[in-house]
Amino acid sequence: MELILKQDVENLGFKDDVVNVKNGYGRNFLIPQGLAILATASAKKVLAENLKQRAFKEKKMVDDAQALSKKLSALELKIAAKAGAGNKLFGSVGTADLSEALSKAGHDVDRKFIKLAGSAVKRLGKYTASIRLHREVSANLDFEVVKAAEE
Repeated sequence: MELILKQDVENLGFKDDVVNVKNGYGRNFLIPQGLAILATASAKKVLAENLKQRAFKEKKMVDDAQALSKKLSALELKIAAKAGAGNKLFGSVGTADLSEALSKAGHDVDRKFIKLAGSAVKRLGKYTASIRLHREVSANLDFEVVKAAEE
């Protein structure tokens, strides 16, 4: 029996795969659970069209992410933080601070997609963060932690 999977099924296949299974497994488990549909000629045509449209949307998202990656690479970001003797910060600069600084610069990036080496910056200086913009696209952001002006 040939079926099109509507969801990922462990040890069988991923969503939108066309698989061959035994009749009882397909008729008594996969189809009633809503995990698969029969792979008729019309269902295969619909699947092919959906995959084509998804590929087009995916390409547009990748192109947008690459454009944003170039903008972020050219961006010079300075984050002001209170520091004491020996260039040591009071507290630390983390992904939330970077996300906020990027928002002020006009680029909204969720802090979950920002990775810092060592998870937080605790000294003044220049650092690099990795930002994942898409599954296939990531950018390196160079930023500098500077001493905040004394009040």
